[in-house]
Amino acid sequence: MKQFSKLTSAGLALAVLAVATLIPEAAIAAGFDDMINTATAPIAKAVGALVFFKIPVFGAQLPVVVLWLVVGAVFFTFRMGFVNIWGFKHAIELVRGDYANPDDAGEVSHFQALATAVSGTVGIGNIGGVAVAVTVGGPGATFWLIVAGFLGMSTKFVECTLGVKYRNENEDGSVSGGPMYYLRKGFGERGMEGFGKFVGAFYAIGIFIGALGIGNMFQSNQAYVQLNNVTGGLFDGLGWLVGLVMAGVVFMVIVGGIKSIARVTEKIVPFMAIFYCVFALIVIFM
Repeated sequence: MKQFSKLTSAGLALAVLAVATLIPEAAIAAGFDDMINTATAPIAKAVGALVFFKIPVFGAQLPVVVLWLVVGAVFFTFRMGFVNIWGFKHAIELVRGDYANPDDAGEVSHFQALATAVSGTVGIGNIGGVAVAVTVGGPGATFWLIVAGFLGMSTKFVECTLGVKYRNENEDGSVSGGPMYYLRKGFGERGMEGFGKFVGAFYAIGIFIGALGIGNMFQSNQAYVQLNNVTGGLFDGLGWLVGLVMAGVVFMVIVGGIKSIARVTEKIVPFMAIFYCVFALIVIFM
């Protein structure tokens, strides 16, 4: 199986390189990036109109998705008895490995699980989004960001708890979990198996599409923009090439599964957090 995986990886890498060489120079000259933007713009506009549909609330226009997340976070906070406060000490103990048991099912350590979750959660939305919120809403926006983060901790707790409770423990020792599993099993326990299968499948399809967009394209695009700015426009019109290189690097990490991802994130995430905090303080105080 490992040999097959290596051959598959090599084959995909060669295929990507082959496709890259077949891209006509005329397409590059015309702006390959612009071609992609033109093709995907109508889809992005339609999805954005649906997701960010606004409804009036106390004289303000709030997007449905924001209102839904806030209501859910408030409910989970009260329903769990403010777990985002009393569970903090226990969370630290878990990360330190105080409750680690080699005989328990699972593929990664508690710290690796945390690092992997943080690596997939913290991104441009958390970093650039803060700057945008302050720019648009003023300094007072930071207060509401803190409140939203505090309440959002309860939502994250519920997500992780359900993921562990309803995960599949496979015969080879690996585990499979996530919303597509606990939605199906959770609703199934309440006599709504058909509905659970539907929402689980709907989530799986939605997260697949979302991963292509905000999870990959947007992140790589912003990395390209910053790289192009720093180099004085050296990579003008070559956003596709930067994205291709990033895709190759990511592929080498994820092809090994969750264990490979965890080994990388447990080393990168701590430095990522330290560097971000240090440079943020430098910007604030200098």
